[in-house]
Amino acid sequence: MADGTSVPIDAIATRRAPARRANAMQRFARRRSTIALLLALPLILLIAGLVVYPAIYAIYLSMLNKRMTHFVGLGNFAFLLKRHTFQLVIFQSCFFAVSAVILKAIIGFILAHLMHNIPSRNQRIWRGLLLVPWVIPLAMSTLGWWWLFDPSYSAFNWILNALGFQSVPWLGETWIARLCVVAVNVWFGTPFFMIMYLAALKSVPDQLYEAAAIDGAGAVQKLFFVTLPMMRNIIAITVLFSLIVTFADFDIVRILTAGGPQDTTHLFATYAFVVGIQSGDIPLGASVSLFMLPILAIAAFFVLRGVNRRSKEIAA
Repeated sequence: MADGTSVPIDAIATRRAPARRANAMQRFARRRSTIALLLALPLILLIAGLVVYPAIYAIYLSMLNKRMTHFVGLGNFAFLLKRHTFQLVIFQSCFFAVSAVILKAIIGFILAHLMHNIPSRNQRIWRGLLLVPWVIPLAMSTLGWWWLFDPSYSAFNWILNALGFQSVPWLGETWIARLCVVAVNVWFGTPFFMIMYLAALKSVPDQLYEAAAIDGAGAVQKLFFVTLPMMRNIIAITVLFSLIVTFADFDIVRILTAGGPQDTTHLFATYAFVVGIQSGDIPLGASVSLFMLPILAIAAFFVLRGVNRRSKEIAA
């Protein structure tokens, strides 16, 4: 040094270390990924508290005995699979979810095409009217359907009687009750499919249809070779989301049939409520609810794998 004093190299390094750490922290804070993580952190914590923890706790409960004093492993699941009532629950849940989702997808696709071809001014009115079933709370609308199916005061039976036909036990026979439950779910969920497919249709470039018309393609060929390929990912994601929600449905069956007649319309959610809450066997109820997990996990795996593969093909 000029004044004859010297500063140890270790002291200089010690003074520079906090500055380097401060610069590193500033660079870390300026990263978009860091900002995104900080902004999403409250939601991540909320999901962990309301979804992850209850799911893990449900798995733990499903492996206990009725008094929750002993660990029984997979004993509850083995017990359920031997019961005829639970076998009916598995069949009805799969039948209800698959048939309802297929009908919602088909009807929603047709309605979306009709809406797409209506002039924009009138389209807003029809779109708002068709969204009413989805906007009304499900429990409230299901009460209205329950009155329509009521064995004594059914509006449907009143119309049939006025036309000279006999009354129909809408909720008193197994297959009629199953179809009624599916019909109410289709009525409620179709608007969701319609609005999703309508948004997807509006994103398809008109140039593709014009090029197909120049090549001599008709309406059916445009549908299968232009519209459906451009909407495949939206269709797959919508079907997957609806399948998850439909499998977990509770309100419709609980209000319309309460699982009857003879437990033939129970779904996983309603049967879990009966076994776990009403009967007081919480571990067995948790086991019932967890039966949905492998079914939905397999469906999600195949659907998301297909979406990812098609996205990579488009990007390439």
